[in-house]
Amino acid sequence: MPKAVRITETGGPEVLRWEEVEVGAPGAGQALVRHTAVGVNFIDTYHRSGLYPVPLPSGIGSEAAGVVEAVGPGVTVVRPSDRVVYAGGPRGAYAESRLVPAEVLLPIPAGIDDRTAAAVMLKGMTAQYLIRRTYPVKTGETVLFHAAAGGVGLIACQWLKALGATVIGTVGSDEKAAIARAHGCDHVIVSTREDIAARVKELTGGAGVPVVYDSVGKDTFLNSLDCLRPLGLMVSFGNSSGKVTPFDLTILSQKGSLFLTRPTLATYTATRADLEATANDVFNVLRSGAVKVEVRHVYPLADAQQVHRDLEGRRTVGSVVMTP
Repeated sequence: MPKAVRITETGGPEVLRWEEVEVGAPGAGQALVRHTAVGVNFIDTYHRSGLYPVPLPSGIGSEAAGVVEAVGPGVTVVRPSDRVVYAGGPRGAYAESRLVPAEVLLPIPAGIDDRTAAAVMLKGMTAQYLIRRTYPVKTGETVLFHAAAGGVGLIACQWLKALGATVIGTVGSDEKAAIARAHGCDHVIVSTREDIAARVKELTGGAGVPVVYDSVGKDTFLNSLDCLRPLGLMVSFGNSSGKVTPFDLTILSQKGSLFLTRPTLATYTATRADLEATANDVFNVLRSGAVKVEVRHVYPLADAQQVHRDLEGRRTVGSVVMTP
């Protein structure tokens, strides 16, 4: 029987269990996918810890690449033997093989290997909707991107640079600062020793930036608002330091009639047409060379507990992949 990582309770990495699971034949609208690479994302730790509650028991993980082994009735978007990737649908990607709704599967183009596809899909599509749709960044604009050396950050900063933006990135260490500079950041702020808002104002001649992309959450949220110019947009899309503390909305008016949004990839890819368009944009920037993805950490799937410890301990840089 194939094995998968499952949780029956929420808590620390120790609640991740590596166990045998039964995988049947695909039903209507489903495909049986044998995984070759499994993507790891910070949101996985939210599901495991209970920050984002999920019905239990549950699988975990939402991103993987692999090969279609069989399809159920009515499936036309993929065929057996297709190389595919997905970054959505029901949780359970931490598995050797599983049944997946065919509508979330995307064929992997020639020239892109499975590990890269598994590492980039969720992060790449997140970067795409953030910088191309939530706030369409224009040539010549200066933007602030937190966690610039993280999985989404490394992709987004390269893409922003290709769009002609000036990129200010924040990181937590000098090592990560060097990585961020090598991946598109014009200016890097080491948040552990620098005042982010003061530095942004200095770099922008006191004007501030039109948009801040913030996946850190609690530790940076209010400071991020101080980085914005009047009518600027605060894009809060993650909580790696914890959930944002409730605040008085009049703060937005006091700081310059600011806008605030809390977007999700699921909303931006809710239709098949949007999913395909978003993914194709990611594949295109990869194939053009404008964005390069480095899979810096590869773990055995059975070592998911250690993966989560390293992820939450900020011991990873960029993309993390597990292999069955």
